[in-house]
Amino acid sequence: MTRQRKLIHQIICDSPMHLSAEEIYFEAKKSCPSIAVGTVYRNLNLMVEEGQILKIEAPGQPVRFDKNIHPHEHFFCGSCGRLFDLNVKGIKELIEAQSGLTVESYTLSVRCRCECCQETA
Repeated sequence: MTRQRKLIHQIICDSPMHLSAEEIYFEAKKSCPSIAVGTVYRNLNLMVEEGQILKIEAPGQPVRFDKNIHPHEHFFCGSCGRLFDLNVKGIKELIEAQSGLTVESYTLSVRCRCECCQETA
């Protein structure tokens, strides 16, 4: 693994949030000022392909990246754009039981209004 890829992976692993490529790039520039934005995008795509990180897409939002590669769900706040993990136990089994099919993988993002946005509404 290259020095740049290690840095990018570490930034993702150290963050409590799901970062966009741009956020990862700006964080990487702090430690490695010569890193190019293309290097960040290329390494992110390789890490997704190799199963090291997950790519999360939400409507109207930049693609974000997740260190948690195990099947799980996400909440997406339609007001502030916050993206956070949602863990629904047994969803895979429920889908299989109701469909009669074997689920190999899935992506689930639920649009909501987060607690902060509910309080300000």
